[in-house]
Amino acid sequence: MPKLKVYDLTAKEVGEIALDDEVFNVEYNEALIHEVVVAHLANKRQGTKATLTRAEVRGHAKKPWRQKGTGRARHSSTKSPIWTGGGMAFALKPRDYSKKVNKKAKVVAFLSAFTTKIKDNEIIVVKDWDLKEPKTKLMQEVLNNFKISGRNAIVLNDANETVLRSASNIQNLSVVDVELLSTYDVVSNKKLIMTESCLKELEEAFK
Repeated sequence: MPKLKVYDLTAKEVGEIALDDEVFNVEYNEALIHEVVVAHLANKRQGTKATLTRAEVRGHAKKPWRQKGTGRARHSSTKSPIWTGGGMAFALKPRDYSKKVNKKAKVVAFLSAFTTKIKDNEIIVVKDWDLKEPKTKLMQEVLNNFKISGRNAIVLNDANETVLRSASNIQNLSVVDVELLSTYDVVSNKKLIMTESCLKELEEAFK
């Protein structure tokens, strides 16, 4: 049964939390994690790029000058891709980039990534977010206490306005709702900072 230490915001240990083996002790599956993350990023693409082919550019297909005798290169049309204002070769058109992933595969990938995060000591559990006021300085002090740098995420299970406002101006620090936490969030952030209640909510969701 995996166990995690619980800290206050000064990085002082105040307890310990035991996690369910069935949920947070899943075998690492890199291929499945990769598939889910690729699908996640693909599904965020709008696919709305659109450029014109030579057939769609305004103008006519009349030959700009005769084939021989001018000393200039031969051309068939000013709508050719090599002309300024001409059409695009292999023009981009709107398309759907979305990928489908089985629901069970998504669950396994998430738990696999999260389990690895636990084993690598990259989950920081805090007792609660008792920040006195919404200030960037106070949030930065918390990060400094835990010696955190790089890209990290705070996971919340309630609309904590104080935390949201305190973290909003800190570069590479995001705030994610526990219900929206994805495999991509887990693998793309160096550390995840969450409360005991967030972990328990995840445990209940995946039992």
